[in-house]
Amino acid sequence: MSTPESTRWIEWARALQAIAQNGLHFTKDGYDRQRFEAVREIAAQMMAAGCDTPAEAIVGLFSEQAGYATPKVDVRGVVFREEEILLVRESDDGRWTLPGGWCDPNESPSESVTREIAEEAGFHTQAVKLLAVFDRAKHNHLPLHPFHVYKLFIRCEIAGHAAQPSLQPNLETSDAVFFAEDQIPELSIGRVTAAQIARMFQHLRHPEWPSDFD
Repeated sequence: MSTPESTRWIEWARALQAIAQNGLHFTKDGYDRQRFEAVREIAAQMMAAGCDTPAEAIVGLFSEQAGYATPKVDVRGVVFREEEILLVRESDDGRWTLPGGWCDPNESPSESVTREIAEEAGFHTQAVKLLAVFDRAKHNHLPLHPFHVYKLFIRCEIAGHAAQPSLQPNLETSDAVFFAEDQIPELSIGRVTAAQIARMFQHLRHPEWPSDFD
């Protein structure tokens, strides 16, 4: 899926930010450092204008990034019970998504996703298969994100015979429910799209399929 012309600006802003971050990581020259900081400022101004966000907030976000620029990694747990999929309600927008979030340092993807499922849905699970690796920018997520993000969708199975989640109070989610394919509620599309949910059900019906990518 190609990027629409109307949103090419975010690719350019991300590219400039990455050039600035990588330059600041490698340069030993003070004048070059000033130039890369100026490029980072331009990238932040572009991102702020396109996202209707204060430039100072974007500059602060970009200035926190250090080292060589690489995509960030988001994991999503795909848990089925019979013909229903587990979704959690996000506290910030009241909409629903697959449990998950950013991978943490010193955790493998399977460790990250099972931790997220336990924290957000109250189920202890075991990761069994990588279903998809998607480039967030190619899958109609909104709002647009200032960084390049890879999304990992991992099939997980509930450990034991827990019928109901033991959801503990937390700041991120307020509920965890299993939904049939024809009863999917309003989704938090910054996190998951309807097409991705539909694809997960297809994987349920075709367990022999290989992992999706891109």
